[in-house]
Amino acid sequence: MKKIGFLSFGHWAPSAQSGTRSAADALLQSIDLAVAAEDLGADGAYFRVHHFARQLGSPFPLLAAIGAKTRRIEIGTGVIDMRYENPLYMVEDAGAADLISGGRLQLGISRGSPEQVIDGWRYFGYTPAEGETEADMARRHTEVLLEALRGEGFAEPNPQPMFPNPPGLLRPEPFSAGLRDRIWWGASSNATAVWAAKLGMNLQSSTLKNDETGEPFHVQQASQIRAYRAAWQEAGHVREPRVSVSRSIFALMDQRDRNYFGGSGKEGDQVGYIDQQTRAIFGRSYAAEPEQLIEQLAQDEAIAEADTLLLTVPNQLGVDYNAHVIEAILTQVAPALGWR
Repeated sequence: MKKIGFLSFGHWAPSAQSGTRSAADALLQSIDLAVAAEDLGADGAYFRVHHFARQLGSPFPLLAAIGAKTRRIEIGTGVIDMRYENPLYMVEDAGAADLISGGRLQLGISRGSPEQVIDGWRYFGYTPAEGETEADMARRHTEVLLEALRGEGFAEPNPQPMFPNPPGLLRPEPFSAGLRDRIWWGASSNATAVWAAKLGMNLQSSTLKNDETGEPFHVQQASQIRAYRAAWQEAGHVREPRVSVSRSIFALMDQRDRNYFGGSGKEGDQVGYIDQQTRAIFGRSYAAEPEQLIEQLAQDEAIAEADTLLLTVPNQLGVDYNAHVIEAILTQVAPALGWR
């Protein structure tokens, strides 16, 4: 059994070919798709966060709106770039969104990925400390976030406050109990997956990771997940961790599906460089008739290792079509693989 959700990158473009032509379209359609996915029986609605791009940017208003419009589905991110974040302000925003949703927030964070502008986090007012890299800064922000999510007071109260304070040191409010256990780290390497396990974060692994062995993507990703679980057990955490992988999967159910994805030409992994130093491997997409798709997915070692599968959706094709994509996987593919 697996939790199955969707992951939207929230693209929008002011063109005749796009069904999502504005930022307002991207936001409102995201809410509608989450509602539709919940009605179909999906388990999660997750959203990528990008800055300086025609994509979803500030996640918490969207997550709060979805939380208010739904009752069961998990809502989350995959992922928020921690180089850009004020972790204490983030605790407040995340706490509010989690309380509105009744404790359904699943917050995916990471050190970030290649972006639209050079060192965009500098425009947000953040600079690595002396001797730090930007990745170090992201991890420092993350550690502050995790500590604040423990809910313990640390700020000295004003002796003459405008309103009465509770006794002791103060914490950011609103505080949402349990959110600390629902933080996920998006790891591109085995080492950062192990680091996330030591800090007690869940693991998100996407369709891209550092190419560390030259093996097929799904084999490397499965090894990463096993290394993460071993580090979690060694750290002695009490609860069971969660692990998600994301995939582009399309069951070719009708002529629309065949027109869009029948000749995608992405049946194999791709290897490239995401910067001058980092060789990365990009996982294949899956697009086939349901029977063939079931056979292909049964061979994916990383999906087998994960407890949560996020389906990356082509959001610019509209809410109705993406609901169709999700429903096809839930009804025609997942039961045959034992995921439902």
